[in-house]
Amino acid sequence: MKRLTCIATLLTLSACQTLHAQKPPLLSEKDVAALANELSGETAKRNLEGFARFHRQRSSKGFHDAAELVAERLRTYGLGDVAILQFPADGKIFYGTQRSRPAWEADFAELWEIATEKSKSASGDQSGQMPMTRLPGAIASYEAQPVVLAEDSESANVTGELVDVGSGSKDADYTGKNIKGKLILTSAQPGAVQDLAVGKFGAAGIISYAQNQKTAWSGENQDAIRWGHLDTFSPNKTFAFMVSLKTAHQFQSRLATGEEITLRAVVKAGQHPGNYEIVTATIPGSDRKLKDEEIAFSCHLDHQRPGANDNASGCATILEVARTLQKLINEKKLAPPARTIRFNFPPEIEGTMALLNGKPELAKRTKAVIHMDMVGGGPETKAVFHVTRGPMSLPSFVHDVAWAFADWLNDQSYQFAATGNAAYPMVAPEGGKEPLRAEYSAHTMGSDHDVYQDSSFAIPAIYLNDWPDRFIHTNFDSAANIDPTKLKRAAFIGAASGYFLAAMNEDSAQGVLVAIDYDRLLRARVAALRSEQIPARESSNLIRHFLNSEIDTFQSIHRLAPKSITSSELAFESLFPIQTLAVRAGNPPKATGDGVLIFHRKPTPKGPPTVFGYDYFAEHAKSAGIAPPKLLDYQGLWGSGEEYAYEVANFIDGKRNAQEICDAVSAEYGPVPLDLVTEYLQALEKIGLVERR
Repeated sequence: MKRLTCIATLLTLSACQTLHAQKPPLLSEKDVAALANELSGETAKRNLEGFARFHRQRSSKGFHDAAELVAERLRTYGLGDVAILQFPADGKIFYGTQRSRPAWEADFAELWEIATEKSKSASGDQSGQMPMTRLPGAIASYEAQPVVLAEDSESANVTGELVDVGSGSKDADYTGKNIKGKLILTSAQPGAVQDLAVGKFGAAGIISYAQNQKTAWSGENQDAIRWGHLDTFSPNKTFAFMVSLKTAHQFQSRLATGEEITLRAVVKAGQHPGNYEIVTATIPGSDRKLKDEEIAFSCHLDHQRPGANDNASGCATILEVARTLQKLINEKKLAPPARTIRFNFPPEIEGTMALLNGKPELAKRTKAVIHMDMVGGGPETKAVFHVTRGPMSLPSFVHDVAWAFADWLNDQSYQFAATGNAAYPMVAPEGGKEPLRAEYSAHTMGSDHDVYQDSSFAIPAIYLNDWPDRFIHTNFDSAANIDPTKLKRAAFIGAASGYFLAAMNEDSAQGVLVAIDYDRLLRARVAALRSEQIPARESSNLIRHFLNSEIDTFQSIHRLAPKSITSSELAFESLFPIQTLAVRAGNPPKATGDGVLIFHRKPTPKGPPTVFGYDYFAEHAKSAGIAPPKLLDYQGLWGSGEEYAYEVANFIDGKRNAQEICDAVSAEYGPVPLDLVTEYLQALEKIGLVERR
């Protein structure tokens, strides 16, 4: 009966939600109008087109040139403290759990087909060829499309027969095939096969037609070439070319008839000690007591050329936020922020790990982050725009602030699309007029927000992102698919959120209660629907954690406004009595056995157990002789093993026992057996990340 009462209450409350008024939320209409009038989707797209010219691999010349362009723009826009910070990266230095990856540079790479006495020409000419005659046209050219060369390829000059190994990720794929000194054709990412194909079976190189993450549009574009990666730290150095499905299928059809295909690969590339480069700049805070606190804007500047939506779009958009805020402040159309606003342009995840570990004072000063990764996808990309919440381990009101602006903009943009009339349609002259239709989404992983929100740093991060995007990580992720209107709208949500947070005080904090209250009803509906999918004990656990998380979200206001409100001033308690409901949900069952174990995270190293291009947990577990914990492969109702593992580590605080951690991740991602959680906790202990209390 207790369970049914809680579910009924949550469903009733979620049905009571009312639409936001047409009046802009949180900021004055004067401030909103100033932002709406100044933000330019066209300016953002012009900058994006500049970034997309460079092949922005970590620590490369292309990345450096893009970083210099960002820094030049920031100086032109009048920002202060513009700098390109450098952090050594040589494969030996660690930044927390991130092993630095050496710089990688490529100067030349081409792949050709060679006609021999045993082969047919690509055109089907049967007249016979002289041995080792190069056929017209390159199969792949780094100069034309740098995406064709997998990251971390090494120099080579190889001629060899092509052998199709299917996936190539297991020994059975090589049964009956002699690949020594030959080139393999694989459907897997190069890094997934290099140790087997090259290290164990002696392949001379890799040709991959690996595909993107699965979406409804997977495989439709036969000419798409996926960005490829080799394992940075594998002892089996090699090279890999990436080809399209069309090219791979042509090879496979010819090989199936018994034809021998000989390819020639020439590569001039390799790793060397270098530096992570991170562009940073600030708009200084004006309040004597608060100026040392910072609200940060983040993106990631790296990725393949063109890499327009991923992630030139995020970089161009926070750059446009910087331009707009600085200009409006200079013109006295906006008051200077109380807190400092910082803009960071690092390589994805590994750069942020270097920044927060290499400059710990920045991590301490940062109160919240607005992170943008893919925010400009137009209709051709099939993208859906998301305002993504943080993990349950770090409840925060900042996500409600972002959604307040996004939801209001949803209404404004739809009203304009449907009627041709709205006060703030946020339409760029060169952009589309479609409604925004942003989604308020549960926490997902995959970008720098994972680092900020890791318990080592515990910095709440608003994550603005597109998903799906059918062109992500391919040669078709071009500026032609970017919508200036989308860039303008993303910039508005980010700018309004960041500016509000930078100015937030005891008075304006009261307005946040309305945003929290409204969004709580959205979250309550999800919690109620999920609670009906699971057994009674798990349902009670989910509801209890939901209610306590909502209380913690309210309390998180104190992070920016410590004296603003107290628990006794819950303005929404009469509408949504979360404290009363939390008491009624009861206490969890008492832990027994390994469930009573309590761990705490060691002060160092900081960061998630798995980062970018390096798996701290996997490497140290292997050295310690630990088998991969079953949790890593577990698939819950609402989350994967990677997400469970991320949150298990985050919930370790020296207070929660293993059962309580298991209950927390079960509420977040779906029921998980306790023994899987304790096995993972004990593995973290064995590799030295945590210790028992």
